[in-house]
Amino acid sequence: MTLLRTHIGSTLRSARVAQGRTLRDVAKGARVSLGYLSEVERGQKEASSELLNSICQALDLSLSTVMIDVAHLVKSSEAPVLTVVDDAA
Repeated sequence: MTLLRTHIGSTLRSARVAQGRTLRDVAKGARVSLGYLSEVERGQKEASSELLNSICQALDLSLSTVMIDVAHLVKSSEAPVLTVVDDAA
């Protein structure tokens, strides 16, 4: 089982890297420490909703876009539910 914070961190890091931005740049824009943002990206810290919104704004992303991406990651990492069909019945 992968924790939600891991998926959030991965999504934020992917967005930052895709934009060619540094941790320092985004941390400054979000008004958080570089170390804390790094921990959020690595899934070691769970960001509050206020902090997550601030990071999203610094990345010029909507919170809903990030959460949709995270929902897709969660869904793809969930184990499929198998149903047993009894042909003898």
